[in-house]
Amino acid sequence: MNRRRTLTAALVLAAGSVALTACGGTAAPGGNSVNAAAGGRGPKINIGPDQHRIHGTKDPESAALVPARVRETGALRIGVSADGSPPLTFHATDDKTLIGVEEDIATLVADTLGLEPRFEPLSWENLFVGLDSGKLDAVFSNVTVTEERKDKYDFATYRLDQLAMEAKKGSGWKVRGPKDVAGRTIAVDSGTNQEKILVDWSKENEKAGRKPVDIKYFHKPSDTYLALQSGRLDGFFGPNPTAAYHVNTAGQTEITGTFSGGGDRVRGEIAATTKKDSGLVKAYAAALRKVIDNGRYGKVLARWGLTGEQLKTSRINPPGLPRTAD
Repeated sequence: MNRRRTLTAALVLAAGSVALTACGGTAAPGGNSVNAAAGGRGPKINIGPDQHRIHGTKDPESAALVPARVRETGALRIGVSADGSPPLTFHATDDKTLIGVEEDIATLVADTLGLEPRFEPLSWENLFVGLDSGKLDAVFSNVTVTEERKDKYDFATYRLDQLAMEAKKGSGWKVRGPKDVAGRTIAVDSGTNQEKILVDWSKENEKAGRKPVDIKYFHKPSDTYLALQSGRLDGFFGPNPTAAYHVNTAGQTEITGTFSGGGDRVRGEIAATTKKDSGLVKAYAAALRKVIDNGRYGKVLARWGLTGEQLKTSRINPPGLPRTAD
């Protein structure tokens, strides 16, 4: 669901390597922060390796819920995306340090449980392999709760799942549902819930006698945005946080529609993911509820421009994206 974006890919367009200007975000002195609000008027986001993260404090009641086998190691092994995009998971200006809202929230959870966060960057599919094999204790990687995933994994939610359709600036295209994407060429990441929604929309269009969606896949964000800017794509359907960040920092695209990652029937929620019956999900939920209540969670979302995706509490295994029809 996330893909790796280095500093160059994160802050400049592949088409001509257009640097940030006043029409989007502007690099701050030293190049370690960018504006991430419409017109560059909002607070700056720190993209340097020294993050000055908001930390939690150990909560004995939450920590007591951690299984002894994990507690005795003193660490929490956390899988994050090796191919991420800002502001979820991405590389700082040193092109080495992993930063983003996922690392910040995972750090809050680990702190609250009295454990050291140890991040393991992996590809999307290997994040789940890591959970299955016991290599990882948790995944913080924009994972949406789905009914199928609940068969194998437990979830403690920490953010609303919002998706966005991103198009070239000035497109005049508004996307509200299936008929608005009929016959369009749209990029999406493979294996994601947004891919499922787009595929479902395409099938619905065909049943209604409309043209299907021409779905495209790219390995690199820079390739996606090059295709979007050159007109080879009508849109890119992805997580709202990454779309909003790109729109507000690059200034070359616009969001033409937003949707719940859970579809029309359920509220989509992003969650800390752990192997089913690992004994960790109650600890994660307790830690998340603690940092939500004490305000640290809200401060983390605010520093990344994601206040609109804030939850009032963490839920364990809530209703998820419906199962794929056979």
